[in-house]
Amino acid sequence: MDMHTVVVGTSGTTAEDVVAVARHGARVELSAAAVEALAAARLIVDALAAKPEPVYGVSTGFGALASRHISPELRAQLQRNIVRSHAAGMGPRVEREVVRALMFLRLKTVASGHTGVRPEVAQTMADVLNAGITPVVHEYGSLGCSGDLAPLSHCALTLMGEGDAEGPDGTVRPAGELLAAHGITPVELREKEGLALLNGTDGMLGMLVMALADLKNLYTSADITAALSLEALLGTDKVLAPELHAIRPHPGQGVSADNMLRVLAGSGLTGRHADITGDAPRVQDAYSVRCAPQVNGAGRDTLDYAAVVAGRELASSVDNPVVLPDGRVESNGNFHGAPVAYVLDFLAIVAADLGSICERRTDRLLDKNRSHGLPPFLADDAGVDSGLMIAQYTQAALVSEMKRLAVPASADSIPSSAMQEDHVSMGWSAARKLRTAVDNLARIVAVELYAATRAVEIRAAQGLTPAPASQAAVAALRAAGAEGPGPDRFLAPDLAAADTFVREGRLVAAVEPVTGPLA
Repeated sequence: MDMHTVVVGTSGTTAEDVVAVARHGARVELSAAAVEALAAARLIVDALAAKPEPVYGVSTGFGALASRHISPELRAQLQRNIVRSHAAGMGPRVEREVVRALMFLRLKTVASGHTGVRPEVAQTMADVLNAGITPVVHEYGSLGCSGDLAPLSHCALTLMGEGDAEGPDGTVRPAGELLAAHGITPVELREKEGLALLNGTDGMLGMLVMALADLKNLYTSADITAALSLEALLGTDKVLAPELHAIRPHPGQGVSADNMLRVLAGSGLTGRHADITGDAPRVQDAYSVRCAPQVNGAGRDTLDYAAVVAGRELASSVDNPVVLPDGRVESNGNFHGAPVAYVLDFLAIVAADLGSICERRTDRLLDKNRSHGLPPFLADDAGVDSGLMIAQYTQAALVSEMKRLAVPASADSIPSSAMQEDHVSMGWSAARKLRTAVDNLARIVAVELYAATRAVEIRAAQGLTPAPASQAAVAALRAAGAEGPGPDRFLAPDLAAADTFVREGRLVAAVEPVTGPLA
């Protein structure tokens, strides 16, 4: 467990805090202001609960059953029952980091003082996170509207000491046993509290925040691999000149071009096509080489927009109804996941296109008719061995799946709750497929890196001098276990090592001592 402590106040949280809690086990603590806001909002809910007039979520049923007034003696049972009935998820377990993000972000909204939840319930949420207890949450069950209902319900079950959860040792046990083992008393829910624990976009938001963190690394890694491929193909770096990108001032395009130019600084390969092959001078490189900054950059700009949306959502209090500062408790539609769902789908689209252009450069490196003097498939002894032929097949299969994952989930809607909830965002589904897309993209970039570093080594053997940053990337990758192809070498473990090298940010770390910090 990371001993770093994240303090949860009334004004939201940051992406960095989400990652710290979800992935690194940072501890969570409620601020004094949050505890005060929780107590003040609870007084308002208690006052409304004592009145004869029905208030949604406090003294009524839910969704299509909101017209029924619930008598005081049944309200605690109502709150328990909404959690139990909504914990209807199915399918494989969701990853631990996703569940921790889900719980933390729900706590963030609860701590805002707009939900009417008692301070002791919020403290129990923090205690469960700090104990390393992770509710068992399932893949299917959220439509991304009225919140990620089923996933959040499984988390709320754990707070009640019901259902199953994973302990810090990785063993799944009854939640009541885990709470008892850590000295945590299960909560007994009161008016509105069950509803408040379920009604948010926390799952899809948590997955968006983590995807943005991963994609930032992958886009920088893709700039590096594109530069390596350009170098290995004896392409020209003139297309990366700042003055060219200044006249089409998309911010991400300029950043990617600058990253590539810095990786290629000092290269003895760029622009040497005719010297090595004896062919006529090349006027232009192929689009996959020449337009890398435009494609990578457009993806970067999409990441920036998605980060703006995530930032707004991280500052939001998503619940229904909400307690307003003037004491009103009002129903609303802020639980609708459309803003988050759209950007999750946008990111799946740009990830697919980045994967596609990476694969095209890899294929060019392996084709002796287009690689300008490299051996077929970068094989050690072409014909005796197949080199990276099937590595490109694997990459192509991943790209094909990426295109399927790019089909938007948010364009769909399916009515629920007897047509009360007749338009939904499908944001949870968008987030789940984006996680798969990001995972695949790391593998795709790794295959290009593997091919490009092998090709750079071959160029060095031909008597040319790669850029210092390229040499650093090759050396670090080889030290990480991803050896180049040769007699009797089995490729699969090498590709796995390259994959780990990319997704852990080690490629970026390897070249930055030479290039300086890359964006």
